[in-house]
Amino acid sequence: MRRWMGMPIAAMIALTACVTINVYFPAAEAKEAAKEFVEKVIGDEIQPAQPKPDGGGMARFDFDPLMLIGITPAYAQAPDITLKTPAIQAIQARMESRFDSTLRAHFDSGALGFTGDGLVAVREASKISLGDRVGVNQAVAEQNRDAKAVYREVAVANDHAEWEAQIRDVFAKQWVESARSGWWYQSGGGWKQK
Repeated sequence: MRRWMGMPIAAMIALTACVTINVYFPAAEAKEAAKEFVEKVIGDEIQPAQPKPDGGGMARFDFDPLMLIGITPAYAQAPDITLKTPAIQAIQARMESRFDSTLRAHFDSGALGFTGDGLVAVREASKISLGDRVGVNQAVAEQNRDAKAVYREVAVANDHAEWEAQIRDVFAKQWVESARSGWWYQSGGGWKQK
């Protein structure tokens, strides 16, 4: 009889030990963060995010029936993809300055375009004067180095270095979405004009 009394206790301990926390890639949050970052670099003014309703000030409590036997739910912390780390802000400032001083004119002329992997490429070098080519190539290389750094920094800042490729994909799409009419971007292996 005593052996049977210990079974429910052992079962409860086993149940509480089996906790799996799924950490998902927060695509919607990453898209909003990418939009904020890209539009600041390109120079668009963005509208401030609308605050979410808080439910009238009432505290929200979710009840889980497993709590009755001592199993409490575990929640993963929601990733904070606000891009407000000093490193990311420094990169953003450099990219914005470079975009305004050098790159914008060459996007406007059609010489530069956004690649499918979130970088900048010289699309048609003949549209850049010979005297400007070295400077433009250097600016493109620096912009791409900073872009790669920001994709990595966003993933690391959110304690998920494995998200770097997904962050890059989100940013790549956002560069194209935020591009001005007439700018070029890669799609399906070829160049298209927006």
